[in-house]
Amino acid sequence: MHGKVELSGISTAQLKVLKADETRRLLARAKSGDKSARDELIAGNLRLVLSVIQRFQSRGENADDLFQVGCIGLIKAIDNFDMSQDVRFSTYGVPMIIGEIRRYLRDNSAIRVSRSMRDMAYRVLKAREELMADSQREPTPDEIALRLGVQRQDVVFAMDAMSGPVSLYDPIYTDGGESICVMDQVGDTRNSDESWLERIALSEAMSSLGSREKRILALRFYDGKTQMEVASEIGISQAQVSRLEKNAIRHIKDSIFAS
Repeated sequence: MHGKVELSGISTAQLKVLKADETRRLLARAKSGDKSARDELIAGNLRLVLSVIQRFQSRGENADDLFQVGCIGLIKAIDNFDMSQDVRFSTYGVPMIIGEIRRYLRDNSAIRVSRSMRDMAYRVLKAREELMADSQREPTPDEIALRLGVQRQDVVFAMDAMSGPVSLYDPIYTDGGESICVMDQVGDTRNSDESWLERIALSEAMSSLGSREKRILALRFYDGKTQMEVASEIGISQAQVSRLEKNAIRHIKDSIFAS
């Protein structure tokens, strides 16, 4: 079954789903200190956690671990939700759960991030949660940057550092059993058909040059030597080097354009 998440010891098919009005009533009771209402809210929103961790399935992480981390984000969302805001709980809860999972993945990533970048990432996460608590919505990078008094690019770099690497073989779309992977959406501007043809034409043009012309071009354009240095190494005058170099280049251009 597509999108199914297997969890140890939990029958996900039997998880309760709360209606919007039920959620509001339980939130109001939980805010007044009713612990049973808080527990019922957690149990009634576990499917929300499941829907979020499906986004991270391609990361190869253990689903049970992600589920537990997602539940921490859910609890934070319940405790910090502002009843005065006209916002659905799921609108506020999903980013909180995602943020908690990203924090876990960043701390357990095999890719090492610099200490300063990690510190900035922690500050960004904290500011993000504070802004969400105030506005009950996902803050923009500009708003986070203003809150922290830093440049927008610093926030963007820190948020990128919290995201894990993506495999070129990760599926991004499936239609009738055929999956489209990340690599199918990546273009290669350096190895296009046109560039391959140019390389072939250049190779053929170079092969038709004499050994001395090839050596002059190699010394000039691969080794970066001056015409005077080339002349000294080959044992001819600089004027001869200049003439042979120009003739070789002209021959190459004529061969490429002719093809």
